[in-house]
Amino acid sequence: MFDLLVRKESKIAVVGLGYVGLPVALEMSRKYRVTGFDINAKRIEMMRLGIDPSNELEAEDFNGCDIHFTATIEDLREASFYIVAVPTPIDKHKNPDLRPLLSACKTVGSVLSKGDIVVFESTVYPGCTEEDCAPVLEEYSGLKFGRDFQLGYSPERINPGDKEHTFTKIIKVVSASDQPTLDVVSKVYESVVLAGVYRASSIKVAEAAKIIENTQRDLNIALMNELSLIFKKMDINTYEVLEAAGTKWNFLKFFPGLVGGHCIGVDPYYLTYKSDALGYHSRVINAGRIVNDSMGAQIAREVVQYLISKDKSLKQTRVLVMGVTFKENVSDIRNSKVPDVIHELRSFMVNVDAVDPNADTEEFHEEYGIQLKNVADGKYDALILAVSHEEYLNLHEDFLGEILVEDAVVYDVKGILKNRQLTFAYRSL
Repeated sequence: MFDLLVRKESKIAVVGLGYVGLPVALEMSRKYRVTGFDINAKRIEMMRLGIDPSNELEAEDFNGCDIHFTATIEDLREASFYIVAVPTPIDKHKNPDLRPLLSACKTVGSVLSKGDIVVFESTVYPGCTEEDCAPVLEEYSGLKFGRDFQLGYSPERINPGDKEHTFTKIIKVVSASDQPTLDVVSKVYESVVLAGVYRASSIKVAEAAKIIENTQRDLNIALMNELSLIFKKMDINTYEVLEAAGTKWNFLKFFPGLVGGHCIGVDPYYLTYKSDALGYHSRVINAGRIVNDSMGAQIAREVVQYLISKDKSLKQTRVLVMGVTFKENVSDIRNSKVPDVIHELRSFMVNVDAVDPNADTEEFHEEYGIQLKNVADGKYDALILAVSHEEYLNLHEDFLGEILVEDAVVYDVKGILKNRQLTFAYRSL
């Protein structure tokens, strides 16, 4: 199969063209003929014009690519090597929501032919590729996994907003259902990933490796968040403690904050779900999730306590939240924890405005029911710097004076103003 792909006698199809799929599709199309498929026709039209709907790639990134963007399933039939890169979110009960993934399996299954390979990049729990995806592919293709088609798994490592650790510069973990398939999958990815590939011993190992990457980060950040709660009671600045501790060579530098996004705030739930199904209830991982999921409400309550301490009527107070994306310098609002802050404040009848230089106003309102403002409007009793966008790194005292009343508080979630002398009350994690 690899030779056919190289000679462009067969095609690679990438299913799902979001933050993960589009960069993969474009890089693959510099070496191979590629069909880029997405169910969102509006996004397809944008990509045909050289526009990344996720605002991660530039127009020139589309140049020199042998790719056909489509929302038509039949266009996938020309492919023999499929890469599935659709979202794997959680539902309102924080259980894995496999609907996008299984829907993609139905789509691929409907066009699958004998000898084809399907590689999954979506983050899943160990066993999902072979135990959940394979049966759907079999059902919709009429083919038999292991005999008629093979599977691979190569977990995505895309980091939105990161211009240094891009797709081609990060070692790619690859795995497959048998050795010949692993050889093909490895060669395909090696041909475009400059950093090289790591061959995992099995698909389950690769699935597990991906899921613990973010679980590990989640737990480390949870520890920092819990430490910040403890140090607050001791009247100690958490960031000063971390700076001091960070002088030791083997101290791991993590910081407190709101943990959202499509990975860190989601992936641990996939692992604990599978663990529960096998009869083991995770204590450490769940404890970390509880801490991190509670931080939005914690920040809001601290602001409310300050307002009350100033004898303010909460119904008359105004709070400005600056930054609503899940992290700095991106437009990605998936699983942002800033809405938790806003909803908690509003539960106390506080009037809240929110602004963000990167977030799409319509998309944010549709997802969270919160209308963003274009600019700050009037005077506020509190300012919450929720996301450390580069536009906020050098906020001038004059600007703060224009938008804040005299006895206002600045709650600096990420500590970006910690070394500044402010005339306003200052709080941080």
